[in-house]
Amino acid sequence: MRLALSLAAVLVVVILAVWLKARAHETRAEATYPPEGHLFSVNGNQVHAVVMGPDGEDVPEVVLIHGSSGSTRDMTFKLAPALAERYRVFVFDRPGLGYTDPLSSTGASITEQADLLSAAALQIGAQKPVVVGHSYGGAVALAWAVHHPDKISGLVALAAASHPWDTGLTTYYKILSHPVIGPIVIPLITAFVGEERVAQELEGIFLPDQVPEGYIAHFGPDLTLRRSSMRANALQRRNLLAEIEELSPRYPEIDMPVEILHGDQDFAVGYDIHSTRLKNAIDGADLRPLEGHGHMIQHAAPEAVIDAIDRAAARAGLTP
Repeated sequence: MRLALSLAAVLVVVILAVWLKARAHETRAEATYPPEGHLFSVNGNQVHAVVMGPDGEDVPEVVLIHGSSGSTRDMTFKLAPALAERYRVFVFDRPGLGYTDPLSSTGASITEQADLLSAAALQIGAQKPVVVGHSYGGAVALAWAVHHPDKISGLVALAAASHPWDTGLTTYYKILSHPVIGPIVIPLITAFVGEERVAQELEGIFLPDQVPEGYIAHFGPDLTLRRSSMRANALQRRNLLAEIEELSPRYPEIDMPVEILHGDQDFAVGYDIHSTRLKNAIDGADLRPLEGHGHMIQHAAPEAVIDAIDRAAARAGLTP
């Protein structure tokens, strides 16, 4: 009995130590990387948005949606400021990531995220923007186009996850999304994994391209290590395949300008599995492969991305 009590006491001390270290890590991350834009409520949910660029009736509008484990900081590094020279740019944190609240404890679906972000965009002045989504954010943009066609003028899919694939969920996401194991492992990662480790993972995601100088310091890897963000991201990734299986048969309904860009050396989201099939599913969609580039094309080939946005805006009648 005495041994059991001693072990229990030790366990409590360990749990408390991990909790305190994880919370200190999160507090430091949020102090170092505070919200870039403003926080507001949409249907009772806190949303974080960065808005930049000229305002006016004749100024075309663009929404940028980041991918997995990201935040507004992925898009505000270089792409959003470049677009803001000619566009009114709206950049959002997806639910559960950055400073936007999670929508549920089971993982917000791509349709639920599209519902929230389309309402958020309208609330802060984006009437019918061109919506740009990268990777997982591309799936959210597709859900926006399917479910809210009256709130979007055109779609730009950047290495978008769009169609079902036949590889299973990675062990990492299986563990982090598990109802019992996840809540045990995630605080340990938050407490003991450093920003350097996240930076190494980012380098792998960029391959064969290089991480731009200054990107990691701007992106704020420690934000992705917060417990709530890791859990939300893992649940979203766990649910994504089933959600795409449900959404993808509806792509032929999309009736707007669609521009698709994808690096032909993308090892994270397969070019043929996703973008080739997406082009074939949407009448009039324009697919342009980016030779020699990987997954993070918004940084590796920003000029091509801006050109695609320009084409979508022109085709939608937003620009001459």
